[in-house]
Amino acid sequence: MAPMATDLWITGDADTDTLLAEDPFALLVGMLLDQQYPMEHAFAGPRKIKDRLGTLDPHAIADADPDEFVALATTPPAIHRYGRSMAGRVQAVARAVVDDYDGDVTRIWTAPGAEGPPTGAEVLARLQALPGFGKQKAQIFLALLGKQRGVQPQGWREAAGHYADEGSRRSIADVTSAESLAEVRAFKKAAKAAAKSSA
Repeated sequence: MAPMATDLWITGDADTDTLLAEDPFALLVGMLLDQQYPMEHAFAGPRKIKDRLGTLDPHAIADADPDEFVALATTPPAIHRYGRSMAGRVQAVARAVVDDYDGDVTRIWTAPGAEGPPTGAEVLARLQALPGFGKQKAQIFLALLGKQRGVQPQGWREAAGHYADEGSRRSIADVTSAESLAEVRAFKKAAKAAAKSSA
């Protein structure tokens, strides 16, 4: 298993951040939910799932009854603004991890690639192949792994693009405190405004 750095500060809740630091599948699910929803609430979703299901084991999530899992995901406080559709995505990601990586999410970044240890480009491609992960989300997660989890395959910065920039405040990969969360939120707001004005 790839070495994981120690603490994380993502949600501001100690127990939730500990779960994200200790369980890489929780971190992946949080990244999946980080869409059209405040970052810290998205990454709190995995703990809600674990509290209600009793586990975050990908096998258990993949095999859960879809209707029961939707009910679990949409029970207030829901895991996401769009809890019903996100419940399906969480189960789809869990199924991919089970089918493609034997239920071990860390194999996404540790399983050998074409010529030995996987490169940053290979890890990015594996992330993009997951349900609900486009290129941007995959790059952000790769940057999060590299900057805060000690997972740094060869070429990871190039593969992650500007999200890997040192000192940037572009994404959840750069959140290490309440202050940096506010800075990332301000960057996103400015970027959205700039995109709107140039449209």
